[in-house]
Amino acid sequence: MSDTSPNLSMPYILPSQAQKHVTHNEALRILDTLAQLSVLAADLSVPPDSPAEGDRYIIADGASGAWAGHEGAVASFFGAEWIFHEAAPGWLAHDRAAGQILHFDGSGWLPLPGPRVLENLERAGVNAAADDTTRFSVRSEASLFSHEGAGHQVKINKAGEADTASLLFQNDFEGRAELGLAGQDDFSIKVSPDGSNWTTAISVEPARGIARMPCLQSGIVEIANDSVTAITPPGSCGFLFVTIVDSVYSQAPHSGIFVYDIGLTPMLQSLALAPSMANLGTTTLTGTTGTSGRSSLAVGAGEIRIENRFGSFRKYSYTFIGSD
Repeated sequence: MSDTSPNLSMPYILPSQAQKHVTHNEALRILDTLAQLSVLAADLSVPPDSPAEGDRYIIADGASGAWAGHEGAVASFFGAEWIFHEAAPGWLAHDRAAGQILHFDGSGWLPLPGPRVLENLERAGVNAAADDTTRFSVRSEASLFSHEGAGHQVKINKAGEADTASLLFQNDFEGRAELGLAGQDDFSIKVSPDGSNWTTAISVEPARGIARMPCLQSGIVEIANDSVTAITPPGSCGFLFVTIVDSVYSQAPHSGIFVYDIGLTPMLQSLALAPSMANLGTTTLTGTTGTSGRSSLAVGAGEIRIENRFGSFRKYSYTFIGSD
């Protein structure tokens, strides 16, 4: 039979032993050191200058002085000297300086998972494997992000305009739909039948909030008096609705509905034309081509032009319904 206990190496009182109190007190000292283990610090490699009786430390790497050669051990100060206890796998200790619980894994002391340990993780997987690209991975039927007394935002940040900040929806890990800032700052919704070929269904310009779609496009253009602005339709042919946006004058006299073709044979046909809106067909507009006091439209190769001769700065609202 051994003379010490198997776990804490506490000495046994042997039969017919003299001065039994010495052995008993030694066992109590070990128990006093290691039970409810709480150390003052675990990052010191040199003993403190003025330790108090009963002070305990976990010795850090590179120990020197009285602690030399005892890295990872629990050092306790008793009777004006340091007593060392080698840790066993599974031991727990409270690090009072760091405010965290440590555990010994057989080779060193590591923090137990907790609120502070979960900061700055390299990766995390919840019921799923994380990797160097997908550093946070969750596999579940649902995920909940709730408020804490007010609202809640989910933020996706990118480094630069040419980078991507988006939500990607997949089918068997192949992309089918994506929304966000995909390689630019226009907000877009894209779809794909196979994860390789993508079509932009909707894009929104951030500066003016203009929405564009393959067969539907709306926006507002600002045109100075006696000036011309060109608009590129979403397709080679379709319908165009245009009107002056004005809070003072009635919009009705300055509106028109057209059928256009900007292909090989450009054409602009009026379906409904208010008195202050003119269709000049394929005429080249210069800013003073149309009649004074009116707005004129004309079609050219790949574009439709609007000329403002209304007498002052005007905003024009337009909507295209056309082929892709």
